[in-house]
Amino acid sequence: MKLGIIISTKDAETAWNAFRLANFSLKEGDNVSVFLIGKGVECQSASTELFNVKAQVESFIDDGGMILACGTCMETRQQSETKMCPFSTLKDLHTIIKESNTVITF
Repeated sequence: MKLGIIISTKDAETAWNAFRLANFSLKEGDNVSVFLIGKGVECQSASTELFNVKAQVESFIDDGGMILACGTCMETRQQSETKMCPFSTLKDLHTIIKESNTVITF
């Protein structure tokens, strides 16, 4: 299955659960793409002691998951591109939606 996950929140628990699902899906053999938009581009710094988002994101990347982030959303927040949050466009989001069997939003 091709799974598209769109994250538009920086809430640590929500982002943590989104990436837990992404990691589980990868282990099930699914092709998973994550797109960060709006406040979601800030989720890389949303980790708490209880909800370690950064660890989930690193695991996702290490296991071959793809993360893209809205460049405009990052620019408005004066964020630089990182491995965990690479600049992307709405065209890339459209492609994820178009090519995925299932799209989930958080």
